[in-house]
Amino acid sequence: MTPQQLQTRLAGMAGKHIAVLGDYMLDRYLWGSVTRVSPEAPVPIVDVERETDHLGGAANVANNLAALEAIPYPIGIVGEDGTGARLLQLMREKGFQTDGLFVDAARPTTIKTRVIAHHQHMVRTDRELRDGIAPHMQEQIFTYLQELMPALHALIIEDYNKGVLAQPLLGNVLALAKQHHCPVTVDPKFNHFLDYRGVTVFKPNRKETEDVLGLRLKSQDEVVRAGQILLQKLHAENVLITLGAEGMALFQRNGEVYRIPTRARRVHDVSGAGDTVIATLTAALAAGADSIEAATLANIAASVVVAEVGAVPIDKQRFLEEIIDWGMQTAFEA
Repeated sequence: MTPQQLQTRLAGMAGKHIAVLGDYMLDRYLWGSVTRVSPEAPVPIVDVERETDHLGGAANVANNLAALEAIPYPIGIVGEDGTGARLLQLMREKGFQTDGLFVDAARPTTIKTRVIAHHQHMVRTDRELRDGIAPHMQEQIFTYLQELMPALHALIIEDYNKGVLAQPLLGNVLALAKQHHCPVTVDPKFNHFLDYRGVTVFKPNRKETEDVLGLRLKSQDEVVRAGQILLQKLHAENVLITLGAEGMALFQRNGEVYRIPTRARRVHDVSGAGDTVIATLTAALAAGADSIEAATLANIAASVVVAEVGAVPIDKQRFLEEIIDWGMQTAFEA
């Protein structure tokens, strides 16, 4: 691969129609400083100086797609509450279609609140409901996706175990995508980990893989064994295991295995990095990239966002600069 090839794939992402089905949430940040310890308990007191709201979960995936100039179609659930109203407001302000975000009065909107002091993540609180969504909500989502599917270049399934990816919806969605020859990429969590059969790319991280398979991925051989087991169990076209500071491991159906070393030089915050990876990976596939090109681009994109504090979408100009730098480094090492 050359930087020119990757830049061509990056340019080809523009205008691609990609649905993001999954768990939508609001990320709230309380920013402040610590100058004293509480007299009530041995914990720091954070003097909050400002508060910001951001798109979280599947909404952050959609935000990354938009930053890459693809056209995201959000599909999921929000609650009939102030958090849901705020989430929809943020999405509309960014120009997203919200017809696929259905209001469920029986559920709260998921909100994660992080306290940041001196650029350090101090604590996080979550408000959410993890039970599977009701059958009538599943029907609304599936009907919407049926109407949308013929126009899609790809579908991302973003599962945070917050209840949207319930059965039988999940099985029906996978069958629908197969019927329309629509590429499907999956960012899984524990509950439905082995239900994502036949997808284009299955992208777990190290911990998720270890938890489900009951293995410890400490060596290269153990990582390879895990990837091969997942390929066999899921009949996926590709499995991409993200390994944090050790980069990624890509397993193809034909038996090929590729290790992609990390590009990150500065790591301030890994929250949201997985969202950037799945968005970039999928947009690249929609632009005609093969799985190796797509994984390489996703790896470079992750190196950009982990240098920032908080879950932020990819900056396309910085992404382009990193691609060029990657090409220069690759040429030097060769």
